[in-house]
Amino acid sequence: MPAPPLIAIIEDDDSLRPALIGLVRSLGYEGEGFPSAEAFLDAGAQHRAACLVTDLQLPGLGGLELKVKLAASGCTLPAIVITARGEPALEERALACGALCLLRKPFEADALIAAIERALDS
Repeated sequence: MPAPPLIAIIEDDDSLRPALIGLVRSLGYEGEGFPSAEAFLDAGAQHRAACLVTDLQLPGLGGLELKVKLAASGCTLPAIVITARGEPALEERALACGALCLLRKPFEADALIAAIERALDS
């Protein structure tokens, strides 16, 4: 039996990160959390993950910069960007960087679940 897909979650909020991990695990996926893009890269998780959920604004490398860096290295990992910021142009920027979608916090769990399922189907 194959292992469940790994959903990598990069979120610097120490209360939201475990909640998101718990959500993806409750759906039968493997979840692994990282407090920063650098921690994600240092762990080599881009080579193991089936989908990435990343906050837009992180200490150090931000979520969009991470997506651009991954794409430049040939990594096509589907990414869902989450943010508390409300600027209208953010969604356009996220999509231009190759993100699958942008979800604004607070988002419904169903919206994230649908985005993850879409990412895994792509």
